[in-house]
Amino acid sequence: MDTPLLWLRPWLWFAAVLVLGLLLWLLAPVLTPFAIAALLAWLADPLVVRLERSGRSRMVAASLVFLLMSALVVLALLLLLPMLQSQLRRAVDWLPQLATWATGVALPWLQVRTGLAWADGVDAASLTDLLKGHWQAAGGIAAQIVAGLSRSGLAVVGFVVNLLLVPFVTFYFMRDWRYMLGRLHALLPRPLEPTVVRLARESDAVLGAFLRGQMTVMVCLGLIYGAGLSLIGLDLGFLIGMVAGLLSFVPYLGATIGLVAAVIATLVEHGDLFHLVLVVAVFSTGQVIESYFLTPWLVGDRIGLHPVAVVFAIMAGGTLFGFLGVLLALPVAAVVMVLGRYAHGRYLQSLLYRVDRDGDGLREGEAEGPPPDGTAPWPVPPADEAGDSRPA
Repeated sequence: MDTPLLWLRPWLWFAAVLVLGLLLWLLAPVLTPFAIAALLAWLADPLVVRLERSGRSRMVAASLVFLLMSALVVLALLLLLPMLQSQLRRAVDWLPQLATWATGVALPWLQVRTGLAWADGVDAASLTDLLKGHWQAAGGIAAQIVAGLSRSGLAVVGFVVNLLLVPFVTFYFMRDWRYMLGRLHALLPRPLEPTVVRLARESDAVLGAFLRGQMTVMVCLGLIYGAGLSLIGLDLGFLIGMVAGLLSFVPYLGATIGLVAAVIATLVEHGDLFHLVLVVAVFSTGQVIESYFLTPWLVGDRIGLHPVAVVFAIMAGGTLFGFLGVLLALPVAAVVMVLGRYAHGRYLQSLLYRVDRDGDGLREGEAEGPPPDGTAPWPVPPADEAGDSRPA
């Protein structure tokens, strides 16, 4: 009676995953606030658990953490928004200086080095008008979007509802997080329960190391770069530093973009070697602090996400599911990496990989030997580098 079910079990799991992916794709706009709330609740759960262990109830612990998170968000908005607004105004006023430097210094230098007529027909006034035109066009598009939203009462109501829904759902997720996990645990098929629990714990460790650690590293790097560039007298230093810090989830991407932008800004504003050395010193100091202190302390070496995998995950998530995909790209990539390690270990123990010379599977306890012709096979990594090869 059970044999047909055993044959159907992989197909049932495949169908369930397919239906779940289809539902996520169809409900992506609706699920976005719930996904944001779930991520915030998951990030806050360790602090809630710590307060709960100190003798407080789950309700009181969740309320205290929620009030703390709300206060931090309000404080960040009150401090950062005026500062970023001032920096954006400076960026607009800075466009004529950038155009003058580009036409008077950068393009002639490129023309001398390459022999190409980079500067012919380009002057500071036309370049300034071009930059301002693009800036105004972007502002016009933003104004049209805002005007369209304001004319559509349903869109405004939806935006406000989503905005208010995030903190509301976050609080209830924090309060009932352990209860929801317990209900999910009770629904697991009993034969798969030990393996699923082990993979879930490993995924939680990887996600914790990545999200909590990497977000803290990004903010710290942004503050280090922004403060350093501001102290050496760069008008747009804070804006450039924060952008560089927030892009640092891809190794060296944020530092490279920030360094190039800071060098251009320094050449326009100061144009001397001394300030260029100071800019390089700021980013070098930030990289040293990140490599030797922030990343080992806050992130560790448990993630293993390659920079190319990070970029691919974000682009693929955005293409498939929009903003929800971008939001969940890195957590999903970390979980997929854990599942990939498990699948790699199972593959190394399967008959598909371990076959003898006659095509039959290796008997238990039988070790693979060198080929009969004496040629050496390709190098095999040690057991500790090949992933967890223990069967579930």
